[in-house]
Amino acid sequence: MANFVTITTLFMLGLCLMYTISNVKLMAQGIVMGETTRFYDFKVQTKRVTKLCNSKEIVTVNGMYPGPVVYAEEDDRIIVKVTNKTPFNVTIHWHGIRQKLSCWYDGPSFITQCPIQAGQSFTYNFTVVNQKGTFFWHAHVSWLRGTVHGAMIVYPKNRVPFPFKNPYQEQIIILGEYWLQDLQQVEHTTLMSGGAPPPADAYTINSHPGPNYNCSINDVYQLNVIPGRTYLLRLINAGLNTENFFAIANHKLKIVEADGEYTKPFTTDTVMLGPGQTLNVLVSADQPVGKYSMEVAPYRSGRIVKYQNVSAIAYFNYKGAKSDGSYLPAKLPKLDDKLAVKTVMDGLRSLNQVNVFKEIDKNIFITVGLNVQKCHSKTPKRNCQAMNNGVLTASMNNISFVHPRISILEAYYNKVNGSYTEDFPDAPSKFYDFVNGAPNNIPYNTESLNGTRTKVLEYGTKVQLILQNTGTVNVENHPIHIHGYSFYVVGYGAGNYNPLTAKFNLVDPPYMNTIGVPVGGWAAVRFVADNPGVWYMHCHIDIHQSWGLGMVFIVKDGKGDLESLPHPPSDLPLC
Repeated sequence: MANFVTITTLFMLGLCLMYTISNVKLMAQGIVMGETTRFYDFKVQTKRVTKLCNSKEIVTVNGMYPGPVVYAEEDDRIIVKVTNKTPFNVTIHWHGIRQKLSCWYDGPSFITQCPIQAGQSFTYNFTVVNQKGTFFWHAHVSWLRGTVHGAMIVYPKNRVPFPFKNPYQEQIIILGEYWLQDLQQVEHTTLMSGGAPPPADAYTINSHPGPNYNCSINDVYQLNVIPGRTYLLRLINAGLNTENFFAIANHKLKIVEADGEYTKPFTTDTVMLGPGQTLNVLVSADQPVGKYSMEVAPYRSGRIVKYQNVSAIAYFNYKGAKSDGSYLPAKLPKLDDKLAVKTVMDGLRSLNQVNVFKEIDKNIFITVGLNVQKCHSKTPKRNCQAMNNGVLTASMNNISFVHPRISILEAYYNKVNGSYTEDFPDAPSKFYDFVNGAPNNIPYNTESLNGTRTKVLEYGTKVQLILQNTGTVNVENHPIHIHGYSFYVVGYGAGNYNPLTAKFNLVDPPYMNTIGVPVGGWAAVRFVADNPGVWYMHCHIDIHQSWGLGMVFIVKDGKGDLESLPHPPSDLPLC
């Protein structure tokens, strides 16, 4: 017992020391720290659930699906001890949290850390510096994110009011996908086949599929509302492979926040969230008393992608409504309606004028899309199921990202050679009609290079990224997420990017962490590389990430400790 007390005391002293050192750095930068340190204990464990007429074991945190909500205020310190009680490797990523001077706790496996192995623990310790809004956390290993995820809500500090009238109540709405098969097996089987993954067996709203699916008439999420009241819905798309439309029958959605940043209010009938995106919307219960559907359906942006064609349903239920099973269905746009997606994106503007920097230090042009590799398997019917008997991959600038065997951050920090290179190109090797695929269209050579390539940026570099969608194999929307940064979405459009005709907004563009690169189009984002570390940029559709649609930025230290990455934590998992 005495030994246990001693070990626990030393552990807490260690955390306090790390907390104090990091606080000193942040306060020296003029950042006022919150008064609260919030402790959470995450136990990653399996749980048996029954859905869609079947029972199976899923991986959860604390036996909850979705997992526990992490609550904080702006500038609070968050300390989460994660203990892995499963046979699988695990990490946790704090999606949208910029991890100022805390890159070691960002969470993507083999990028900033090695996974937490079975029976091991790791304590995440970071501060939500100058951030507030709706975020979420999720596993960043394999496809465990499908069930290992939860909301993270950061409130304004010192009871600073919202820039809109306080809602009567707020509610977290997490969009997801559910597979009857084990998710790790689905990923493994898909990659071994060389072809595309099967569609999810169901879409879910707060883990409930709703009455449209087998054995699910009572497996429905219901939000009970009072007539005349206004509700804040915190929408999170934690799904793996599908972008989703969301609507409430006969009700308007007023967007007031996107990716944890306030926006000018924008009212719409429908929103579309890609995996990794969050939106806060105000909904007024201003319709006749009744039961209205909240509906989730796929945005079918890809020509050759298989989608689950049954919608998830939840209930927006007025107090006093009939208790029978009837409800008013929502009206969603056509599932391939690009204009509905563009209309919402056009309406997103930062709440206040921001005046984005105009002088660019580094302009990087990155193509985003799918490829088909030649298949060299001796069992082609089993392993070569892509078009032309090939293997599907994905790439940025025609380079498919390969995860190394040790984390890139550790290799960079400890100057270990051989696990990555620093030659990610500023542009593709050749320019052509990207959207229409020539000259690399099927059946011509569509192969990509494989490699663990990174792009090194000097501290303080003003960066512009042009993300160009390609139609080499399939044109579809790609939700691109950058770790460690939010960025201004200064422009986007259809077709091939043309600097002479592209229209930019440098006055009040939205500030986001995940941007959907439009179908057959482009997006331009800007950020200042002022957070040292190793930062993953990837498509948040997990099969695309598994196929290699990603790359890594290495941001070098600046001057002195206040612009430098701290030492790694003592309990950083080993590979």
